Amino acid sequence: MHIAAVGWSYVVLMMAITEDSVIAGIMTFFLYGVLPVSIILYITGSGGRRRRREQERLQEMQKRQQSDSDLN
Repeated sequence: MHIAAVGWSYVVLMMAITEDSVIAGIMTFFLYGVLPVSIILYITGSGGRRRRREQERLQEMQKRQQSDSDLN
């Protein structure tokens, strides 16, 4: 997925360079490039964030269980 984001960023950068003014180029780059790419990467990364959060929760439970068994 990251290779597609890099490719799209390159295309948008080339579009922004051809704009008539600097402001139009900056707006093109952010509105066509940065904003959509960041949204797509955030959405596609949600599964990984969920798995990482669940893994951390399981590790915390295992630590609690081990500390409880050490106390007994």
